[in-house]
Amino acid sequence: MSVRQFLLEPNDARRLGSLCGRHNSHLKLIESRLPVVIRNRGNHFEIEGQEEATKTCTQLLDQLYRETRDIELSDDTVHLHLQGLSASQSNNHYHIEIHTPKLKIKPRGKHQKLYVEAIRSHDVNFGIGPAGTGKTWLAVACAVDALRKDQVERIVLVRPAVEAGERLGFLPGDLAQKIDPYLRPLYDALYEMLGSDKVSKLLERQIIEIAPLAYMRGRTLNHSFIILDESQNTTREQMKMFLTRLGFGSTAVITGDPSQVDLPQKKDSGLMDAVQVLGLVEGISMTKFNYKDVVRHPLVGRIVDAYDKARDER
Repeated sequence: MSVRQFLLEPNDARRLGSLCGRHNSHLKLIESRLPVVIRNRGNHFEIEGQEEATKTCTQLLDQLYRETRDIELSDDTVHLHLQGLSASQSNNHYHIEIHTPKLKIKPRGKHQKLYVEAIRSHDVNFGIGPAGTGKTWLAVACAVDALRKDQVERIVLVRPAVEAGERLGFLPGDLAQKIDPYLRPLYDALYEMLGSDKVSKLLERQIIEIAPLAYMRGRTLNHSFIILDESQNTTREQMKMFLTRLGFGSTAVITGDPSQVDLPQKKDSGLMDAVQVLGLVEGISMTKFNYKDVVRHPLVGRIVDAYDKARDER
């Protein structure tokens, strides 16, 4: 066993409280994920455990303490740092950051980094895996970054309007109003990265465009960053139609979760078909996420894993 002792400077009560969390909740979360015991009195910390674990924990606490200069740490923030930490121990990819007007985004873990690298180097990219792995969030971040750098002229958001058997006809309003609820996750990401006023202006100028999948036929999208979200709910024909819309200077990102298909039972998912048909096509990347990549509440990852195991046993 090894014991490491160190001081966190400066000795600031507010920052130390933020680091430790209410009733030491943040320290307890770290102890639950790393094989260490953490003790502290003020800014004097003592970490007990195996040599490598105490070293890792010391670096993590130092990193989190530096963040308390600018933010109040939440359980989510600590969890995300732990998630990135566990992945970085087996992954030596270079440091990646995505810059948007309101946020600086760091991919966490091996698969998120590979995903961003692939988007930056391929014209067509698939992000496949369970909810909460950052597929859509990172796709929107890359789109905003590309628009900011003038690499594309517009962002096109596409999503099939198929949810739990409902059809657009059940919703009130015109086509734009009908499709709007299905694009809410994309809007939410844009608002966080650009601000609501900026998003509204870009929508008015059609620099950000909402394009219902059913109305994409016949179009060619040049110099665009196109995101097809929830692609597990496309049919084989819709997926082929979407992929052949790609024009010069454009990047397409297709995200989906094969375990959440809401198509009628007799319809095959266009996402699963594309994975089989296009898996070896040069210029197309496919990044597959799993429950270990979930960056929401730690329980979400365990829920996804439990469902996957139950499905495999059936």
